[in-house]
Amino acid sequence: MTDVADRRTDAGQPAPAASAFSALDANDKRVSVYQPEQQGLKFPQVPVFATHAEERQHRKERLVAACRAFALHGLDYGFAGHLTVRDPEFPDLYWTNPMAVHFSQVKLSNLILANHKGQVVQGTYALNRAGFVLHAAVHEMHQDIVAMCHAHTVYGTAWAALGRQLDPITQDAAVFFEDHVVITAEAGAVAVKAEVGKSVAAAFGKNKAAIHQNHGLFTASRHSIEDAAFWFIALERCCQVQLMVEATGIKPTMVSPERARYSRENVGNSFIGWLHFQPIYEQLVQTSPDMFD
Repeated sequence: MTDVADRRTDAGQPAPAASAFSALDANDKRVSVYQPEQQGLKFPQVPVFATHAEERQHRKERLVAACRAFALHGLDYGFAGHLTVRDPEFPDLYWTNPMAVHFSQVKLSNLILANHKGQVVQGTYALNRAGFVLHAAVHEMHQDIVAMCHAHTVYGTAWAALGRQLDPITQDAAVFFEDHVVITAEAGAVAVKAEVGKSVAAAFGKNKAAIHQNHGLFTASRHSIEDAAFWFIALERCCQVQLMVEATGIKPTMVSPERARYSRENVGNSFIGWLHFQPIYEQLVQTSPDMFD
């Protein structure tokens, strides 16, 4: 296929990464209580795209930033870890990080585009087999899922060994209340056969997160790669907090179901996940300009 990745300015140079920040005006529709009611203030705005090419470039830039954010938070483990985002024009294709490239070294030029059969259709790097089996199955079965994240992390892997859902013991943990699932299918087995991916994908359901028993954490978003990436970082942290609390031997006080649902609806939705990622992105733009090479 032709190169669907390139976006150029009139001068023929790569277009710069756009900031998500702009001044809120009277025409902006508020979708969250966190958006300021006062007009004229700088606040991150979800971008609107005129073409598939613009949206593709945006998704690829944020995918690279998500990989860099995983490196920033120490979520790497050798070549393990897969982040994917669906192509806006060709929904049966998805962009992902290259095999055996550290999260901190992922950039626009080494991203790969793959199909649901595990074939690389654009890019020069190989595709991680386990990443293909699981992510391709989820993207193919759940057409509404735009992005997905998985990594072999310390606290998430430890918590996954328990085969339990997280408890709503904090406001942060409440965002996953009734919005994550424990998947026991193929628990602990390396996902290299297509059948494994299908069973995991079926169990994922409409949740934004999953704990794969004896394996680790997954997050998915119907909104953006930024949303999926932030909730993965948050999920890993919630696992860490619950392990620390349980290590005290003192039974924690639970957030009530009603309050947990209220917190999830107000600070656990896709917009908030996207919003949380914006300061991470802005920091990376300043500190890691090679992302867009």
